[in-house]
Amino acid sequence: VQLQASGGGLVQAGGSLTLSCATSGSIYRNNAMGWFRQAPGMQRELIARVTQLHTTVYVDSVKGRFTISRDNAKNTVTLQMNSLRPEDTALYYCNVVWGTMSSYRSPPSWGQGTQVTVSS
Repeated sequence: VQLQASGGGLVQAGGSLTLSCATSGSIYRNNAMGWFRQAPGMQRELIARVTQLHTTVYVDSVKGRFTISRDNAKNTVTLQMNSLRPEDTALYYCNVVWGTMSSYRSPPSWGQGTQVTVSS
């Protein structure tokens, strides 16, 4: 398995979760990485991106609440999620991001993702 996301769960609104993505292979070490989420009935969306040099970008809906980081030595990508809202409920994935937040591609292999459910 080359992408393994974990750390999801059920949390009350206002709570926090930390997601972790374990990767293997040079494709992940040598590219920007992102966290994506897909809510039921919705398309998967890129919500945070981190480059190899640790530059980060976020969509407006999570800016100020979520923090993406990566450990290049351990081949992991982390998403710290604070002040969670019911609308953050989704299946969360990590993957390579080729491009920008608004125009990107990712490899076809996504892993199973990790479910985050935020109750009101």
